[in-house]
Amino acid sequence: MAANGPKKLPPELAARINTGQLIKCALPVLVFLAVLLAPTPAGLTEPGQRALAVMLLAVVLWATEVLPIAVTGLLGIVLLVITGAVPDEITALYGFSRPVAYFLIGILGLGLAVHQSGLAERMASYLLRVAGGSPRLLYVQMLFSFVVLTFALPSAGTRGAILVHIYEQVMAHWQVPREHPLNQAIMLALGVLNRLASTALLAGGITPVVASELLGGFSWTRWFVLMSVPFYANLVVGGLLLYFFHRAGFKLENRANFSGLASGPLKPIEIRAAIIVVGTSLLWITDFAHGLHPAIPALIALVFILTPVIGILSWQDFERNVGWSNFIVIASSLSLANALVVSGGASWFSQTLVGAVGGLPQQPVLLLLAIAVACAGVRLVLPNIAGYLALVIPVAMATGQSLGLNPLVCGMVSVVVGDSVVYYPAGSAASIMIFQRAQIPARDVLRFGLIMVVVSIAVSLLLAVPYWSWVGEPLTG
Repeated sequence: MAANGPKKLPPELAARINTGQLIKCALPVLVFLAVLLAPTPAGLTEPGQRALAVMLLAVVLWATEVLPIAVTGLLGIVLLVITGAVPDEITALYGFSRPVAYFLIGILGLGLAVHQSGLAERMASYLLRVAGGSPRLLYVQMLFSFVVLTFALPSAGTRGAILVHIYEQVMAHWQVPREHPLNQAIMLALGVLNRLASTALLAGGITPVVASELLGGFSWTRWFVLMSVPFYANLVVGGLLLYFFHRAGFKLENRANFSGLASGPLKPIEIRAAIIVVGTSLLWITDFAHGLHPAIPALIALVFILTPVIGILSWQDFERNVGWSNFIVIASSLSLANALVVSGGASWFSQTLVGAVGGLPQQPVLLLLAIAVACAGVRLVLPNIAGYLALVIPVAMATGQSLGLNPLVCGMVSVVVGDSVVYYPAGSAASIMIFQRAQIPARDVLRFGLIMVVVSIAVSLLLAVPYWSWVGEPLTG
């Protein structure tokens, strides 16, 4: 009898696989060369064209995962310099000097401390007991917690870094593998829908702060009145669709066994972790008084976490478990977005897409729909939300005003559409760590991102516009 060896694939299947891999490898290169070598359009600078080519290459690579996403980020930095898309190496490394990259490291350390201390397991046990073994109730709890926890932890990145460890503990107790539909639904909700609760509040992070300034300035109350309805609606509709697409995963057998879960009084290390989390949250909430960038409280927390005796983690634990690829990806994506800005590529791209609606029939809703679709296209090549907002809001408002629409409504729609979408795992600081830990395939992130484009546009046109008119901001007139 012949010895058992590795089974060979049928020739037809092997050929299809090889063809698919070849297409995945060739597509990013072809996109890059097509944009780079095409005649430069009117109004677009040569550096802008090169920066656009590099950004599109990175977007396709991030979406197809031909390369590890951190390697794609580093490749993008190198190509910015080699192609002449930026004037010097310092500009190419812009993202590595930005506070948000270090904010990410701080919150990763905070989430790791909550996990290593046992506090995440204790919180997981509480969630399991409240859910009573029901995956559906656990899921509803989670969506509701996004809204409630935002008032204590405004940053979506912070909440995600803490909650991902908690729900990992729940999935582990229920013996749910990472590829299971239930785990996929939970992690996609954490990575995409969690951020929507933050943007509903003016103090919820960089998106509302930047957007409110570009839209003309808002009080906390006025922002909440105008933006809570569309963003909470997107959260609810997106949550329902995630449940529908992953409904098979919610049909688990009875999981109400709580044996082995954390119980008894809090341990000293858990108390220290809780104190650090609460203290950091207080610093974030009171930023109006001290003016510190959110990265500073996060780094203060990290110092306490890593300090011997009073801390939670050793440096070796932190270095081994924090996931440095997250830092590289967010920093490189900021660099790519900045290159588009300084080269003029982003301005040309956004004006070309959003400004093109002027030739459409003068139907207000149709014009607004075209602006929203164009904004979704701009967001595809601008993963950095601050860069997206800075470019799109002024163009959308000016375009709307020239067409007889309320410029504020056009600007708010661009915010709702742009911030409700994550197209690929490297799409935001709040999502990258979650998708990396959960090993969510890029195709699943893209698919849900496209779904959320439709949801956010539908919510904007069918709900937000009539609601805004009711509270004093009509689309026309």
